[in-house]
This record gives sequence, structure tokens and C-alpha cells, in this order.
Amino acid sequence: MPDANRFCQTGVDLWIWTIAVILPKSYNKTMVKNKLKEDKPLMKCHFAAIRNCRKSQTLSHTGFFIILCLLALPIIALIPTSLSAADGLIASPEPDWPQWRGLRRDGISNEKGLLRSWPQDGPKLLWKINGLGKGWSSPIVVDNRLYITGDVGQDLVIFAFDRNGKPVWKTKNGKYWKNPYPGARASCAFSEGRLYHLNAHGRLACLDPASGNEIWTVNILKRFDARNITWALSECLLIDGQRLIVTPGGKKALMAALDKHNGRTVWTTEPLGEDRASHSSPIIFQYQGRRLIANCSSAHGFGVDADTGKLLWTVPLKNPHRVNAATPIYGSGKVYYVTPYAENGRLYRLAAAGQSIAAEHIWTSQLDTVTGGAVLVDGTLFAAGYKNSKWWFGVDWQTGKTKYELKGLTTGAAIYADGRLYCLDESGTVALLKWGNNGLETAGRFRLFSKRTKDAWAHPVLLDGRLYLRYHDTLWCYDVKK
Repeated sequence: MPDANRFCQTGVDLWIWTIAVILPKSYNKTMVKNKLKEDKPLMKCHFAAIRNCRKSQTLSHTGFFIILCLLALPIIALIPTSLSAADGLIASPEPDWPQWRGLRRDGISNEKGLLRSWPQDGPKLLWKINGLGKGWSSPIVVDNRLYITGDVGQDLVIFAFDRNGKPVWKTKNGKYWKNPYPGARASCAFSEGRLYHLNAHGRLACLDPASGNEIWTVNILKRFDARNITWALSECLLIDGQRLIVTPGGKKALMAALDKHNGRTVWTTEPLGEDRASHSSPIIFQYQGRRLIANCSSAHGFGVDADTGKLLWTVPLKNPHRVNAATPIYGSGKVYYVTPYAENGRLYRLAAAGQSIAAEHIWTSQLDTVTGGAVLVDGTLFAAGYKNSKWWFGVDWQTGKTKYELKGLTTGAAIYADGRLYCLDESGTVALLKWGNNGLETAGRFRLFSKRTKDAWAHPVLLDGRLYLRYHDTLWCYDVKK
């Protein structure tokens, strides 16, 4: 029997080499090998156990090879599941509604068995919470907890509630945003027993979701030599495996990936001229075997390689206010970017050539949504207009032609579930929309509050038959199950 250390080391190196060889060419093999090497101590323990069993003759030859095969499972698990996935958005592995706009960051809920229409005064109100302060962030919901942020007094406060709206804890993540437009911006994100949040000043905090205790923090504006933007950072963090994705728009990085365990920088994307951050949040998707991230800067839509941060394409999104707030939309090898005031909504087809990817313009639509974003459902892009026409549209994904229009609601945000759109317009009207041969029409609507306003910008959330709606200080929870 060979020396124990040599046996263990040889076994570990063999597995690292094997996994690296079987990876697709499009994947960053060096990164995987480095990751596997980080876990050598644990793997060596496994091989040592095998060696001891063989030495004491308590393990047969068959058992030896079975255990070797089993050892491959945790190693293969280190490789992102998206390697074998079809093209499309990459979902969070967490349950429930763990991040901005849901599992795939597309505003689509998997809920079924929901009300097809609403009573005149709306669905049943289960509970509401007051005291959240100013803010436009949406809640996230994971297991038995709900997390939401608000500016209260001089602080940015993160709140935790149970599913019945009862408080569990609250903590601070730096200072509030004073002007212009005071209020909390970004929603939280959850991953592997940790809660993450980026405040308006660039302070990124990792928290224990059970207690609210802070584990680590970093300021992304300072680290990447970036200046804050006029209406403050609003990015809702994307978590890609072991990494947090941020878009500081600084002199040292347009985008960056941080280790979610300690905040250390993993990769950076080169600066994009004089571009700064904007107010949008990124998406991650698989395209022709590659994992890609799309987001917006102050003057461009762009895409990067999710494994290396390499900048792959840019498209112009210039407007006089340098505001690009809508999260990009991906579907069938195409990316939709929108900028208000100027170039409206544009669809781009991705075209791969070797390691390069280009974005080719297909169509432009009058649909110029801004804070409300859009949802793509069965080949139709639904969203509300902003400057051009403040009503709701359904646009054909292939052609850009308008299929549906609905007036009577102003601009706002929507999510999709079970054949319906759940909309909150900026005036505080909540509507359930359906579409078909009769066009886009309402299946129910009610007023969330009586105050006259134009800043109800928080996106709805729908989970377990419950519709969550937020307007600044208050969060409402409605029962929308049949």
C-alpha cells in the first residue's frame, strides 16, 4: 500500500484532472480546477478513509470503486448546474422569492390556483404592516421570513417579519438617502443562510438572517473608485453561486464579482469609458453553453461573461438624465433594453462567434417603461409606457409590434402568475389584467390607499397565494388564492 499522504494527494489530483477534462470547452476550466484545489484538505480526508479501510481489509475491491464513484458526486456538484441547462434565465437555487423579481429575476411567479377575477373591493386583506419608513424596495420571502428595507429617521433599516406580519428583528445598514427622492432603494437578496443588501451609498452588508447581526461589510464605491449617481445606487444584488454581482461604475470596474463569504473581489469588468452606475439590476442567463450577465450603465446596456467578468457587448442607452432603471429582459437568445426620454425599448439578438458575442439590433418599440420593468410571457412583452404613453402594452417579442393596449391605468410595475398580470401603478391602483381575443382588459382593480400620489414604484411580490404590495411606510398582504 502506498504512503498515506502520497495516496491521498494522487487521488485528489486525479479527480481534479478528470473533472477539468470533461468540462465543456466553453467553460472556464482553470477556475474549476482552482476551486477544486481549495477543497483538497477535505478530499484528502476522504481518500485517507478509503486507504485505512483497504489497509485493514474491511473494504472489498467493489466497495472501493463504489466509494470512489460516490466521491465524484460532491466534486461534480461544485460545477454550476447551468452547464447542462438549456438556454434561458438561470434561477436561484433558493426557495420561495429570495431576490428581486423572483427566482429568475423576471417578475414571473410559478403560482397556480389563483383567483381568476377579484371582487369589487379587491381580494381579502390578511394583514398590513406600518412603520417601514420611506422606500420603494420590495420584500423578499424565504422559508418563514419576510425581509424588507426602509429609511427610518437617519438610518437605512432592514426589517424581518414572520409570514403573519409579526416583527422578528430590525437592524441598520448605514445612513438613509436624503435627496433627491428620499427612501430606501434596493431589495435584499438571500443565499445559503445569509442575507445581503446594498444601500444607497454603496454600503454592502452581509447579515445573519436569524438575528440580523452583521457578518461583514464593504463599500463598493470606495473600493472601485466610483462616484454615487444623482438618484443614488439602487441595484438589487445578483447572487451567482459563491459570488455577489455589483455594478459600481467606477474607474476600477464597471461590474465586479465579490466572494459572498467575505466580500473579497473575485473578478472585475473593465470601466466603460466615462459611464457610471445606473439604477437597474442585472440578470443572469445561459446562452449557447455560456453563462452571461446583462445590466445597464448610465449610457449603455451591456453583457459580460459570468465566470470571468469579460465585457462582451455594449449597446447605446443614452438619455439626458443618465437614467436606465429597467432590468433587462432575456428570451430566446435576445435581450431587451429600454431607456426613457430617448431611445425607448430595443431588442437585440445575440450572435456568438468563437469567444466573442455581439448584440444585433432587431426592433425598436414605443414602449419606454422605466421603474416598472417588464415581463415576458409566451412571446409577449408586457409593461407600462412612461413618457410616450402612460398606459399598458403587450408587444410581440419577435417583431416589436404592439399587440395589446390598455388605458385607464398609468405607468407602474407588474408581475405575472397563473395567466394574469398583477399590476401596481404609480398612483396606487392595483389591477388584475387578462388578455385574449378581446385584448388586454381588467379582471379586477382596487385602490391600495386614498392618498393622491405618483410614486408607488415598489414591485409586487406573489408567493403561496399571497400578494404583497408596498407603498413607503406600509406593506399589505392579500389572499389571492381561489
